[in-house]
Amino acid sequence: MIKIESLTVQFGGVRPLDALEGEFTAPICGLIGPNGAGKTTLLNVLSGFVTPVKGSVALNDIALRGLSPTRRVAAGLRRTFQQELVVDELTARENIQAIADHISASRQDARDEIARALGFVELTGRADVLGRQLNLYERRMIEIAKTLIGRPKAILLDEPGAGLNESETDRLRRLLMQIPERFGAQLVLIDHDADLIASVCIETMVLDFGKLLAFGPTRSVLDDPVVRRAYLGTM
Repeated sequence: MIKIESLTVQFGGVRPLDALEGEFTAPICGLIGPNGAGKTTLLNVLSGFVTPVKGSVALNDIALRGLSPTRRVAAGLRRTFQQELVVDELTARENIQAIADHISASRQDARDEIARALGFVELTGRADVLGRQLNLYERRMIEIAKTLIGRPKAILLDEPGAGLNESETDRLRRLLMQIPERFGAQLVLIDHDADLIASVCIETMVLDFGKLLAFGPTRSVLDDPVVRRAYLGTM
């Protein structure tokens, strides 16, 4: 569970988040809105990369404000970024190991977790391939695999489906839907693909210019005329 209370972020005269309130309780939650709505800013606050001027955030009743990004990882928070961070000179396995070395309790735990993560994203056969030889979908899967190391409690995914074709998006959808049960982690998903959001997210938050526009069951939110005008560009 991720709880957000009176969250305000200010950069000069701009407020990317303005008194935001909400509580993500479902296993898979959506976070949508037009460009500039504050979605990535919210993930940056949750991750500890941006400090709010007001308000609080909590993960499973653990107050996150004041904790470093490293301590938030120790508390079970994981995330991906819009631009994947796969190191070209490392193999797929080594990219995941670079994370496991800092999180896993022992070398054996790390080996087991890396093998499990690679198997889950269906890249066991590509484990020894260098990052620069992986295609876009495979690189995205490595990013997801990294979030599965060390018993995550919440995973923040920033546009994991961007640039993927229909077949790849279907594979991504299938994997995302399995994570809460297989790994015990809640997902918060940002994506511009309304079909992906509708098919995997139980509840969805909509932001517009830093303010909460709507929050509730995903289908009801996506069918809301106000949301359709702001997010989908329809009447």
